[in-house]
Amino acid sequence: MTLAAAVVGACAAVLAPGVASAEEDAQATIQRLQSEGYTVNIDRTGTAPLSECVVTNVRNPQTVQQWVPYIGPGDRSFGGDRALVLQTMSQSISVTLDCNRR
Repeated sequence: MTLAAAVVGACAAVLAPGVASAEEDAQATIQRLQSEGYTVNIDRTGTAPLSECVVTNVRNPQTVQQWVPYIGPGDRSFGGDRALVLQTMSQSISVTLDCNRR
């Protein structure tokens, strides 16, 4: 069961969320990723306020998933009303910002 969770977690990490678009500023990109459930790690260069920053990279999405028991109504082929379901435990992603004054 642990091996299956590790394999699924590794496969899920390959699937990346949408990257920032030209119409979306840095704050909007960060807020969108947070609304998708990600903990956003920010790397930035420069001292300009966030409103003046430009997203230069969105990378390294990590999703940690785990098989957890589900007990309740459902498919009885799993030994009664018990089954394992895949649950997302956490998600993180890195965003690089260029905050040099122009």
